[in-house]
Amino acid sequence: MGNPFVHVELMSNDVGKAKSFFGKLFDWKLEDMPMGDSTYTVIKVGEGTGGGIMKNPMPGAPSAWMAYVVVDDLKRTTDKARSLGATVMKEATEVPGMGSFTIITDPTGAMLGLWEPKKG
Repeated sequence: MGNPFVHVELMSNDVGKAKSFFGKLFDWKLEDMPMGDSTYTVIKVGEGTGGGIMKNPMPGAPSAWMAYVVVDDLKRTTDKARSLGATVMKEATEVPGMGSFTIITDPTGAMLGLWEPKKG
């Protein structure tokens, strides 16, 4: 089956509080990575799908968990989602050295991330 869920991410309005809570709750190993003007916290879970914690990039949006699905062609999949009634909340954004993502809202209002890993 194609297009598995590959990453989960907490877009938080209080990253410090979120890191403290989830680090203690699940004993996750949290590793900060500088990302330009901000910091991204990688959640290392051992086995299974890992994730991250970041400052919410969408002003006014509540803190929320976001699942990401891997796609072969981000532009094509984003355009297809739009044609099927999705709203693009965040246009294609590159994560240097790793890949690119978009964030869509499906016709029911649920958000989902689309992730295209860097090729090569």
